[in-house]
Amino acid sequence: MRLILQVLFLISVFSGSSQDSIWMTFYEKSDFKKTPRYKETIEYCRELASASSLIKLKSFGESAQGRKLPLMIVDKQGYSEPEEIRAAGRVVLLIQACIHPGESEGKDAGLMLIRDLVLRNKYPGLLDHVSILFIPIFNTDGHERFGSFNRINQNGPEEMGWRVTATNLNLNRDYLKADTPEMQNWLRMFSKWLPEFFIDTHTTDGADYQYILTYYMNTTGGMDENLSSWAKDVFLKSWSSGMERGGIPVFPYIEFRSWHDPKSGIDGGVSPPMLSQGYTSLRNRPGLLVETHMLKTYKQRVSATYECFVTSLRILNKEYRNLQDLERKADTFSSSSGFRQTAFPLEYKVIYNDSTLVDFLGIRYTRVKSEITGDNWYKYGKEKETMKIPYFEKTQVENAVKLPEAYIVPAEWRNVIERLKIHGIRISRLTKDTLLKVSTYRFSNPKWQSSPYEGRHPLTDFDIEEITDERIFSAGSALIDLDQPSSRIIAHILEPKGNGSYVYWGFFDAIFEQKEYAENYVMEELAKKMLSENHGLKDEFEKKKRQDVSFAGNSDAILNWFFSKTPYWDARKDLYPIGKIMDRKTVEELLKK
Repeated sequence: MRLILQVLFLISVFSGSSQDSIWMTFYEKSDFKKTPRYKETIEYCRELASASSLIKLKSFGESAQGRKLPLMIVDKQGYSEPEEIRAAGRVVLLIQACIHPGESEGKDAGLMLIRDLVLRNKYPGLLDHVSILFIPIFNTDGHERFGSFNRINQNGPEEMGWRVTATNLNLNRDYLKADTPEMQNWLRMFSKWLPEFFIDTHTTDGADYQYILTYYMNTTGGMDENLSSWAKDVFLKSWSSGMERGGIPVFPYIEFRSWHDPKSGIDGGVSPPMLSQGYTSLRNRPGLLVETHMLKTYKQRVSATYECFVTSLRILNKEYRNLQDLERKADTFSSSSGFRQTAFPLEYKVIYNDSTLVDFLGIRYTRVKSEITGDNWYKYGKEKETMKIPYFEKTQVENAVKLPEAYIVPAEWRNVIERLKIHGIRISRLTKDTLLKVSTYRFSNPKWQSSPYEGRHPLTDFDIEEITDERIFSAGSALIDLDQPSSRIIAHILEPKGNGSYVYWGFFDAIFEQKEYAENYVMEELAKKMLSENHGLKDEFEKKKRQDVSFAGNSDAILNWFFSKTPYWDARKDLYPIGKIMDRKTVEELLKK
């Protein structure tokens, strides 16, 4: 089969019409109106790989329903391992499509790009310093929930996949918590390759405007400062002008301050690590999220995505050495004591008293009173309008923390330790039970979201007090030394106030549960005695009743409150089990044992 395809390829070099017909994609054959199913996509990938030794088709794991997760590797020497490619001096570009399978432009654009690069030699030199990893379909199960009614706001293709996985989870909310087998496999693959640049392809919902393609990239936080500067001043500057020269003006991701009202202004901000480009940024690898506009034709959207890939490759071929150097330095700094000496930002907020007026290529609209809801809605016409609108791109740190030299995760929290390993985080194990004095947190006033979000009920609000605690950590407990490039991700996972931390996602919900209780007939007598012997307690009790009406009227809650003031109370309730080791000497001693 491989020999036949190679012969056909050689014949096609001398025949433009044969070349076009042999290697046309499913999308092109459909007059640019359809996207292929999983089976047709994999078959075309196999044919490309059979036709050229420069293309390898592999799998980086399986989905929940058992489908292979495809990974194409394109390298000018046919290398298929990261060590070989790095030894040759090239950088790796990871292009990802169909994390939301209804948004399939990246798949069809990527298949055409690989064909044009390798079989048609359309862009000589674009593989000189860059090798490509291409995931044509990430959410394979959602992709096969195929239908014509999956995207109500979208103009084509005729049929498409479904947004979420077979277990109804959104992969682009799963990067940090890693609940799905698809994401767990992706994280292992990413840690193996650590691609220097990442592109995630999407289609946006929202307002009407002239742009075919918008983008999001962390440039105001959430990434090493030097990499952020490169992303903004080098990559995006060159990429935006290159796209415009190609007839595709671009604009930052459009999220209006007042939804659906362009003239209210556009929010910028920093992507959290539960999202793709937010995650890769914290791994010191710039990520570009592209969103084509759902109201444009499918052909326009695929073409814009294709141009995005080509323009990015041109820049990366010029900047590969600079990017390699910046990432080496970022990895070194993230592992250093100097990095841990400064407060680490966990969350950012947009500054609304400082904006820039920008030209926005919009569509004229009117505000109309709804006959259905009685509220206003925005009705777009056909007339183009360039609007002067405020762009709120500046951010400031909302929450920061002093990082430790290491975290220690007790052996019994195996699920957390396993997730850390999936993220490629280096851990060491205690070989014997060890008494340690650590810094940790005591929680109070926890509040959970009432409705489920991504299969969990997040802990959305709580108060914490940093305390010192001395306890025995059993053999097998995981020592997470921050002297490693993944320290930013470690902090977001293990710091309770981290954006999308494991406390937020409910990994530690059990610590908030009361497991021992006192009978009311026991506490009634004891509470009387406590009040008579401790006048300060009486004042505290009266104050709490005044401030909390529901507490004052709940006899069980009152007696349980008194129980919490006794030595019988569980001292571990509301105590964070993760320890923070703040001095380097202790870490070094533990690593030697």
